[in-house]
Amino acid sequence: MTGTSSPHAVPSFRNSPAGFLPEALGGIVAAHPRARWDERGFIAYDAAPTGTKPQVTVVSGGGSGHEPLHAGFVGAGMLSAVCPGLIFTSPNAVQITEATRWADQGEGVLHVVKNYTGDVMNFRVARQTLAAEGVRTREVRVAEDVATENTENTESAGTADPSGATGGAASEGPGRRGTAATILVEKMAGAAAQRGDDLDRVAEIAQWVADHSRSMAVALAPGHLPTRGNNTFDLEPGCMEVGVGIHGERGTSREEAAPAAVVVERLLERIVSSLGLERGEEVICLVNGLGGTSSLELHLLFGQAAGWLERCGIVIRRSLVGNYVTALTMAGASITLTRATEEIIGLIDAPTTAPAWPGALGREARYSPALLCAEDAMPADGPENAWLGAFVRRV
Repeated sequence: MTGTSSPHAVPSFRNSPAGFLPEALGGIVAAHPRARWDERGFIAYDAAPTGTKPQVTVVSGGGSGHEPLHAGFVGAGMLSAVCPGLIFTSPNAVQITEATRWADQGEGVLHVVKNYTGDVMNFRVARQTLAAEGVRTREVRVAEDVATENTENTESAGTADPSGATGGAASEGPGRRGTAATILVEKMAGAAAQRGDDLDRVAEIAQWVADHSRSMAVALAPGHLPTRGNNTFDLEPGCMEVGVGIHGERGTSREEAAPAAVVVERLLERIVSSLGLERGEEVICLVNGLGGTSSLELHLLFGQAAGWLERCGIVIRRSLVGNYVTALTMAGASITLTRATEEIIGLIDAPTTAPAWPGALGREARYSPALLCAEDAMPADGPENAWLGAFVRRV
């Protein structure tokens, strides 16, 4: 069954608004090879530790609606537990506290926190409770969205209306938001923990990745809220929203839709400038879909990005293309660049059982468009292809 309260909203699959999230989370857990739902409000990695001694564990969480973030990245070598909030709403401090208690093996727990007011506040409350119990925790703050870079500071960025209503302007709330780079931070942190690093070192590596990452997003259509039946914002045909957020926030500017090459250049200029990247540097490049963009479009955007970076003398060491950090069904994409060192490459290449992490990453990219033979350019005469002729006659 689909439902919508607006003639202009895209419908969604659901049984009822109230049942949508519990049923969806149940499906995520059922499909996950090694996850279980804990009634205290978190998804846990349900497997015995692979090492012979206790290790640091990594816990994260945030509002639902960004899947596969975070639940898809639960697994050995990434996250031990995740706390899902309501759609576009932070998990509460009780969930975070319980998940951290469960995950702790005695070596401490790293919290990966996206820079949104509710996430920052609730993880902080949880850490205060845990500290009183003697549980050691560290926090890594992910704040890499350059669209909100010039808004005061990065202590805590604004979030969408907790009720799930239409998102506010991207400039509301101070500082860069935490977006797609979150999965790279989670991957490096999980790999460092898996190899046996102590809590301080795991936190140091993860924060370095967060600090050396930048992202920016653009959308051609808003996302749809299945629990309310309306879109996150309105966007006229032929326009694009530049600088959108993953909680349905409007962009920093609304402009006439432009060719892909122009869009990519616009995003990369902001990202490269913010990171201070120079010719000869190496990066990880993530082209991330926001939920409603086809794989072909995402790969087209990656190709444009690879070509632009190559012309700038910036080398892509590893690449990821796909829907990793979404905004429900928003038709859009973000680009993330992260500085790469040999240690970082080793960590991103380290194995993980997290089902949403790609089994193979792109290596050093060399882009050129594929050459296709257009139908009107095909020869009209010449000998018949026997196999093709037989196939056509059978059809």
